[in-house]
Amino acid sequence: MQTFKTVLVGCGGISNAWLKVVTKHPGISLVGLVDLNQDTALAKAAEYELDAQLVFTDLAGCLKQTGAELVFDCTVPPAHCQVVLIAIDAGCHVLGEKPLAESMVDAKRMVDTVEKAGVTYGVMQNRRWQPEGINRVKAVLGSGAIGTPHTLHSDFFIGAHFGGFRDQMKHVLLLDMAIHSFDQARYLIDALPEKVWASDWNPPGSWYGDGASAVAFFEHAGGVRSSYRGSWCAEGLPTSWQCRWRIIGDQGTLLWDGEDGITAERVEGAEGFIRKTVPVEIPAPDANAKVGHEAAIHDFITHLQQGTPPATPGCDNIHSLAMVLAAVASAESGQTVAL
Repeated sequence: MQTFKTVLVGCGGISNAWLKVVTKHPGISLVGLVDLNQDTALAKAAEYELDAQLVFTDLAGCLKQTGAELVFDCTVPPAHCQVVLIAIDAGCHVLGEKPLAESMVDAKRMVDTVEKAGVTYGVMQNRRWQPEGINRVKAVLGSGAIGTPHTLHSDFFIGAHFGGFRDQMKHVLLLDMAIHSFDQARYLIDALPEKVWASDWNPPGSWYGDGASAVAFFEHAGGVRSSYRGSWCAEGLPTSWQCRWRIIGDQGTLLWDGEDGITAERVEGAEGFIRKTVPVEIPAPDANAKVGHEAAIHDFITHLQQGTPPATPGCDNIHSLAMVLAAVASAESGQTVAL
């Protein structure tokens, strides 16, 4: 099994989700921790019992000194473009946190540079595996059990009191959270987005500064439609962090609670005002399935070792980013926006 010399850049809170996996994965040899604040990186090294000599404050220098082959980008979104371009220039593969970039200009530059360099850049969309139920849903849809899916609805309602920067973000729900749901929707229905109408607002009692609630309606290739309703200031009766879903096909419907609850029915017979339906068999959970960051990192390492297609390459994930930015543009203009 090939092992990759790996550098993790950005030692803030999200790096914990990575380091819990990175420090134990047999395909990863951690050779550097990089952060602009040396004390932050040293504290993280101490927390995970890593040698302080692994700590750097300059990414380019770290990559040159360590001979790294792989970079994990855990920096804040404004830094993603610069980090990825530095890593690519050093000949490294990259797996980084979402969103891919803050703008489509930067995103396209990153994707084009990756293609020319012949390396792989993947984006962390951990909810493609978290929980494992999403892939059970995908299997049912792929089997044709409810026919051809044509309509998807997702609901996200949670009263999340983060504090900090999110309280002042513009379009906070669309920009900071909805990309997970948009990416899941695109994965489940396998249809590129073409148009969106969206609206966001701050309801009475919101502890956010802007856009804590939102709706979005997408038109996808092939006539498929998807909708999103959500709020980060909805107290009581929360949905899963992975949304609550209804997926309608031309032969039936599937409901998913965002966790392990999946039910589906298929129409049977061609008579009656309300046609008879029968239950659809749902695949059993895989007790050994990896989830979240662990699954995403394992998928990326497997790609590098075996040449299997990565699940979330930047050249594909750019479409999920486009959904978010187009939804924001629609919310600001009040108009339908083409992607």
